[in-house]
Amino acid sequence: MASVRETTLTGPEGVLLEPEGATTGVLVLSGSSGRIETDRCRVLAAHGVAAASVRYFGGPGQPAEARLMPLETFDDVLADLHARYERLVVLGTSWGAQAALLLGTLHPEIDAVVGFSPTYVAWAGLSEERPQRSSWTLRGEQVPFVPFDDEAIEDAVKEAGGGLPSFCEAYLSTLEKYADRVPAATILVERIAGDVVLVAGGGDEVWPSVLFAETIRRRRTAHDLETVVISHPEAGHRVVLPGEPGVPFSTTLAWGGSEEGDRELGRLAWAEIAAVL
Repeated sequence: MASVRETTLTGPEGVLLEPEGATTGVLVLSGSSGRIETDRCRVLAAHGVAAASVRYFGGPGQPAEARLMPLETFDDVLADLHARYERLVVLGTSWGAQAALLLGTLHPEIDAVVGFSPTYVAWAGLSEERPQRSSWTLRGEQVPFVPFDDEAIEDAVKEAGGGLPSFCEAYLSTLEKYADRVPAATILVERIAGDVVLVAGGGDEVWPSVLFAETIRRRRTAHDLETVVISHPEAGHRVVLPGEPGVPFSTTLAWGGSEEGDRELGRLAWAEIAAVL
């Protein structure tokens, strides 16, 4: 295995793992935890890929919540990876997949986008503050978004009866209630010049990620663009790649799936992910 150098990034808090001889650079984005995905970067680096991950909220000078987060947060690290390596990839999970897809529409130099448990629209920020605001901003303006149906979310919590709530139905209800907001909030995935690989669990209980992934594929197909979708019926919202330790299941909401299903989906997806890397 080639030696790997670990570098602390300038700008947003983050890390860059650089294997000797790497020709591809990957920006790895976490979900709504906003954490730095060091474990996933290590897995990618072990396969000879330079992998960077940054905190995109909750850090110094950043929004405290996943709300009104500037997409320009990622500009410097993308430019750095693009300058260092022949190929540039963005890989994001859940809220990070939302960011990855948006970045793919804005940066033609991105050669591939990989989205785990993706969404086809931009959502309101994760905050109890009202009125609702977008998760993202671009050049100081809010990215058009679908707001949450607060009543549907409350109903999901009540139906859980003290257990971990599933929000799949709440997301579907929200899309129906705010159907007039969906066209503007839809991510223009046909503008992504590079490859798109989407990974989704059929047992996802956070949101219907298979449905969302297929919606992205249909939109790109209508523009004669290929999209790879990998799914597994027993996987949930998280995907565990071969060699990853995985992460503990959420204690606040139901992710769905199982450890075995999540890992099997990761195994199925790895060949397609490796191909675009």
